[in-house]
This record gives sequence, structure tokens and C-alpha cells, in this order.
Amino acid sequence: MIQNQGGIIACWFNACCKSATAPLLCAALLATFPAKAASPAPIKLAIFDFEFEDFTDRSAGETPSDTEHLRRVTDEVRQLLAQSGRYDLIDVGSADAVAVTAHTLRECDGCDADIALKLRAEQSFVGVVRRISRTEYTVRFQIRDARTSAVVSSENSGLRMGADYSWSRGAARLIKDRLLESRTQQ
Repeated sequence: MIQNQGGIIACWFNACCKSATAPLLCAALLATFPAKAASPAPIKLAIFDFEFEDFTDRSAGETPSDTEHLRRVTDEVRQLLAQSGRYDLIDVGSADAVAVTAHTLRECDGCDADIALKLRAEQSFVGVVRRISRTEYTVRFQIRDARTSAVVSSENSGLRMGADYSWSRGAARLIKDRLLESRTQQ
């Protein structure tokens, strides 16, 4: 009787091992194959330098300090978008259109799309920091399809608090929250 119980236990143990082993073996086998999800090719994006609008009562215009902070904003946004894997950044250094050199792309009624197309980009990105007061600002960006000039995405941070050194932080938050994270949830 004891011997018979041992045989039953051995059979039960073997059956459990086989049934538990099959899924584990399948999972291990599937893990060895690289995942080839249908991820789209990165979008060729021309990111132009961030532009500045000053709505304070100062008439001095853009200061060297403002220029440096705008450079940091642009660098931060370029880095975020490049790291996302969703975009392939196109060098805009050779763009010599007046609106690019004068930093007035925000006012040219979509001319950024044509400039981006000439640079062989699929989309253009124009960002603007608007200073409301010494400690209040907004950040906005607009992405256009280079072929059609249609606006693909347009976002505004709303009012932010902080001095000019916080512009890059506000821009990074806007890009992460409204462009990168929102697109991954869709």
C-alpha cells in the first residue's frame, strides 16, 4: 500500500512538472527571439532655435542672458526628442532664410514647413518662450508637416512661474507631458 502511494505521488509529481515546464519552456523560447513590433520609422524633424517674445515693460529686447537661456531650451528639447527614438533630427544650421536668422519663424505663417522640406525634413518644430514678467513665462511649440504645412501638433504650457533660468525646465515638461507621453498612450 505504501509502495502504491509512492507510485501515485511520483505520477502526480511528473504530471505537474510536465505541465509547469511546458509554459516555462515556451516563454524561454519566445524570449530568445527579438521583439519586432511594427514600430514606425523615426520622423525627420527640423527643430529650429527657440524664439523669444518679451511682453514686459522693458524695451531692451533680447539680452545676451536671454540668448543663452534660449540656447539651453533648444538644446534640452533637441536632446529629449532625439532620445525618444520617435524623431530623427535634421541639422538646421544651413538654413539661411530671413525668418530663421531673424528668429521670426513664429510670425511667418508656416514658412518653417517649406524651409524644413528644403532641408529634407518631414516636419518642422518652432518653439517660443514668451516672457510675461520677470518671473512669469509661457512656452509653446508648433509642429508642421513639411509637405502640406498643416499643423500636426500645437501646445502651450500656460503660465509658469520662475526666472529665465527655468525656461528649459518648463519646455522639457511641456515636451514630455504633451508630446512624448501623450503620444505613447494613444
